[in-house]
Amino acid sequence: MLSTIFKGKASSNESSASTGLWHLALNRLKSDRIAVVSFFVVLFYFILLALSMTGVIASNWNKEVAVSYAPPTFLGADAESDQIKANTESAAALPENPVDPLKDIIQQLNVEIQAEQQGSSAIDSYGMIDPLAEDMRQIDQQLGGHLLDQKQVLKTTLPFGADKWGQDVLLKTIKGAETSILVGLLSALLAVVIGTFLGAIAGYFGGWVDDVLNWFYNIFTSIPYLLLVLAIAAVLQQKGILSIVLILGLTGWTGVFRLVRAEYMKHKSREYVLAAKAIGVSHLRRMFVHIFPNVSHIALVQISILVVSFIKSEVILSFLGFGVPVGVVSWGSMLNEAQSELILGKWWQLAAASIAMAILVTAFSMFTDALRDALDPKLK
Repeated sequence: MLSTIFKGKASSNESSASTGLWHLALNRLKSDRIAVVSFFVVLFYFILLALSMTGVIASNWNKEVAVSYAPPTFLGADAESDQIKANTESAAALPENPVDPLKDIIQQLNVEIQAEQQGSSAIDSYGMIDPLAEDMRQIDQQLGGHLLDQKQVLKTTLPFGADKWGQDVLLKTIKGAETSILVGLLSALLAVVIGTFLGAIAGYFGGWVDDVLNWFYNIFTSIPYLLLVLAIAAVLQQKGILSIVLILGLTGWTGVFRLVRAEYMKHKSREYVLAAKAIGVSHLRRMFVHIFPNVSHIALVQISILVVSFIKSEVILSFLGFGVPVGVVSWGSMLNEAQSELILGKWWQLAAASIAMAILVTAFSMFTDALRDALDPKLK
């Protein structure tokens, strides 16, 4: 009888001990429907990121596939484009003038132009032999035939429209999502690593080490964040994803530093740390093997928060011309291009980039709030 009672108590103690912080957080997240929906939205964006990085989708985003400013399909084809196309077809269908003294020359040029369009000669639309035709054809073969695709008929509508250069706005939005999300993730990881390392050192050792790092922290926080980012970007004068990651990561670590420092100051005097010190465990092992697993949830939540913040910062930098270079698309560069298009009444590139960014930022923010609440040990 007593053995059965003791076994029951032992099993109940084991079951209660196995229910840790991460297990409780997972259960809380599963019970939150908004968190689950937000997680799947974010997961969808990350799947798009993986497919875009591997070239499965949006690999030919910069290819001209439609007429300039082709409207979305639900708006129908542009009446002006249809009129120009109809005029061109009617002009091509006009009969030859028998009394035209240049009719033989025009006929010969038309034959040569048709032969060039069929790929059998190197004569352009003016009837002149192109000296670079063979070289361009070789380069086109090396690029897989995307350079001289003269036979392709440009579309008059696309699902989300086209930009000034006839590029598909939907593919540009997917490729822009790759750039913006990648910058946000890498910058957040860099900022969290720097903030966690400096915060752990300051909170664990204290004294003059804490004073020096706090002075360094106060310098960064005394300058408005966006102004600091723009100033560093203007000084560097180097556009590229790596430059943006370094700028955002090296300026966004302050919030992580403050939170991690406070947690290390609280944990360094607890029994398990003092016991590790008593058996001769080194400072580095106590900091990152014993204490860090108990504060790792703070780093995880901060990564989620900073990803959203850095995506918006990248959009602002690219919009102002300090972000990605020419030839690389991001949501910020799309919004920059959409300024001139909006004046002409072409709003679809602005709408595509804005909606895509708004959905991701909203879903990520809601998931971050749910994750922060789920990892809060004060909640039961």
